[in-house]
Amino acid sequence: MNAEQALHKSLPAFSPYVPASLLPSIALVLLASTFALAFYFSTYVTNLHIGNTCSLTHVRSLPKDTLPLRETAVASISSILGGFGVVALFCSVGVNV
Repeated sequence: MNAEQALHKSLPAFSPYVPASLLPSIALVLLASTFALAFYFSTYVTNLHIGNTCSLTHVRSLPKDTLPLRETAVASISSILGGFGVVALFCSVGVNV
């Protein structure tokens, strides 16, 4: 037996940092967050109060800024969460990526 084989046999078995039983929950949280941020990115609701009794709800898109920092941040976070969510989902069903 050479030194590499002895070293291979002496090393502990691989164990993941995140237990496999948590992967479905992690995938659900990450993908739900992605969909929530995507919905926020596309719409938001404003309430208009008319007088003391009436209120109207309008759905409009996010305000367009000259420098779209908010849209860039929301889209980037949503994309990152979606990527990790898809990887967690695939790993939870046995497709090891």
